[in-house]
Amino acid sequence: MSTAPAPDRQIVLPEDRYAAELEFLAAYDTGPRPPGWRLTPRAVVTFVLGSNGEKLKHGRRSLAVERKFVGERALVERCVVTLAGERGLLLVGEPGTAKSMLSELLAAAVCGTSALTVQGTAGTTEDQLKYGWNYALLLAKGPSREALVPSPVLTAMTGGAVARVEEVTRCLPEVQDALVSLLSERRIAVPELAGSPDAQIHAAPGFTLIATANLRDKGVSEMSAALKRRFNFETVGPIGDLDAEIDLVRRQSTAAVARAGAPYAVDDAVLEALVTAFRDLRTGRSVEGWDVERPSTVMSTAEAVSVATALGVSAAYLDGDGDVLGRLPGQLVGVVRKDDPSDAARLLGYWDGAVRRRAERGSATWRTLWDLRPELGD
Repeated sequence: MSTAPAPDRQIVLPEDRYAAELEFLAAYDTGPRPPGWRLTPRAVVTFVLGSNGEKLKHGRRSLAVERKFVGERALVERCVVTLAGERGLLLVGEPGTAKSMLSELLAAAVCGTSALTVQGTAGTTEDQLKYGWNYALLLAKGPSREALVPSPVLTAMTGGAVARVEEVTRCLPEVQDALVSLLSERRIAVPELAGSPDAQIHAAPGFTLIATANLRDKGVSEMSAALKRRFNFETVGPIGDLDAEIDLVRRQSTAAVARAGAPYAVDDAVLEALVTAFRDLRTGRSVEGWDVERPSTVMSTAEAVSVATALGVSAAYLDGDGDVLGRLPGQLVGVVRKDDPSDAARLLGYWDGAVRRRAERGSATWRTLWDLRPELGD
């Protein structure tokens, strides 16, 4: 079996992966741009949502822009307008709804980099949002701008770029408070440099900040009312259309299996059953209108991609008989048991309900899945 050459990076940043699209759109749309923006707001929306298969033409060049985010156009447009107004943008939603991916795409399109990022955790410090010090220079020369080590946020401020704070509600409240003055006053005070021109570092035109928050972590470190007022909130929900979700799962899992050096051997019938099961369990209702008991685990599109990837890798490296569908029940058990082992009983209930009824209606795929019920255990 031939394998594709190994990439030099597991994850390629959007500004590198889609560099040709960004360059093309910058030349294609020459309309007005907010200060510091690489693309017009209209071109940013096109970059994120694609050109619907249409080839855009500029001079002798033409290019169809790939759709990268599956969601409502109105949502993306509101996000772009928020950033154009230099207002903080907070993307909230359940885990696995592509909040981080959307923030990366927006940052890459607006300022050319998505790398000015702080990952929020319980261990995130205020220094990681503001600045630290090169202690060798600090001891040798004393406090100076040269000895100051800027955070990604400070780098974005001085460069008029977009900073990103992932999982902001996982940061401790005192760390979150550092964002309040930063977003309202648009400057950072450096007391150690008092009396010098660098005692206040001001944001350049174009600076703004995108944060993400997981609704499952809402109670970890609740945001203060003052910080909430500094953001425009946008909720990123699950993908509404079945076909669109199947297409996304196919594309992303195909790319992941290719990175593993293998051909993709998960057929459309398996993908449709996988995504349908995730949607049924996510919403608590089947596509036919039957009630389904929801597990406590979030059955997100990101999890569906992970399962499809696992099926693809196992088909390439482990399955001599190519029985991809036979591995699906075990993968689903692994997903639903993540938060609460008792959720396995809910998966059994789904099998005894929706899966059985589809099998009885004559679907070959669901008949096979019903026959695999013993793989779920008792």
